[in-house]
Amino acid sequence: MPVYQPRFGRTRPVVAVIGENTFTELTDYVIPYAVMTESGVAEVFALATESGPIQMFPALQIEPRATSAEFDARFPDGADYVIVPAVHYTKDPILLAWVTAQATKGATIIGVCDGVWVLANAGLLKNRRATGHWYSFSSLEKQFPETIWVKDRRYVADRNVITTTGVTASLPVSLALVEAIAGRAHAETVATTLGASDWSPTHHSEIFRLNRRHIFTAASNWLSFWSHETVGIPVTQGTDEIALALAADAYSRTYRSRAVSVAQSPNVIRTKRGLNLFPDHVTEASKPPDRMLSIAEASSLDRTLESIAQTYGRATAAFVALQLESPDLQHFIP
Repeated sequence: MPVYQPRFGRTRPVVAVIGENTFTELTDYVIPYAVMTESGVAEVFALATESGPIQMFPALQIEPRATSAEFDARFPDGADYVIVPAVHYTKDPILLAWVTAQATKGATIIGVCDGVWVLANAGLLKNRRATGHWYSFSSLEKQFPETIWVKDRRYVADRNVITTTGVTASLPVSLALVEAIAGRAHAETVATTLGASDWSPTHHSEIFRLNRRHIFTAASNWLSFWSHETVGIPVTQGTDEIALALAADAYSRTYRSRAVSVAQSPNVIRTKRGLNLFPDHVTEASKPPDRMLSIAEASSLDRTLESIAQTYGRATAAFVALQLESPDLQHFIP
């Protein structure tokens, strides 16, 4: 990733994470925001294309700090880095226009997972090297033949445009950005704090493919509607949004369960690194979830996947790991 070059006399770079209000991928949005905020090397903004909350996919609801228009009013010169998660409407005119304008102003644009579709639709990947989620790869190759599509890399930087593979690439690419801004030693300190050991671009694309076992698992889980359940994740002021996002994302992809946040009151939860979270369930005012996760189960993706394996079987854990493009996929294959 290119080393950060200060602009506009700023003492720290400005990083904007932009979501689309209808559906924005949860971990693609939350993890880059949280990692960059934790690092302290940048001024970080959680944005949305419009006012109001962002419905995250596949779970949770977050209130952004500002709209893209409000950000522009404060920073007319633009951001130094713009992080684009996967969104439902990849041709949203407001989002495309804003990302294009930021690129024109010289920002480095980072498309996380299927955020690559936004970059491609904005024309930012023409004659560049790029990568994407394994499930979208062949479609991207067909629709954007002027892009050089790269496998076996978790993230690919081509000048001021960066793209990643699936959902779990959000952490390593964020640490790579910390390193580009503040150096290797600082990135190592942040990684240690977050319990991460590696953020290299090394990736093995060949292990991520949908097979009959995955299809059978998904169909069986989906059709077993009588065993579907709501899984509650307890949240309080200062909740770690990285662990929360990974647990909610994983449990909402089993085709057996839906994750919800559970709080003691309806008040907005201020997470550890400053995001505003709207609780899904209030303990005293709504029907309790079918099952509550323990703090240990929701403390990391590895533990969440192990919890899913113990609850729904290793085939389901493997199917979730496949969707998330987790490097630990083979560990869960029955």
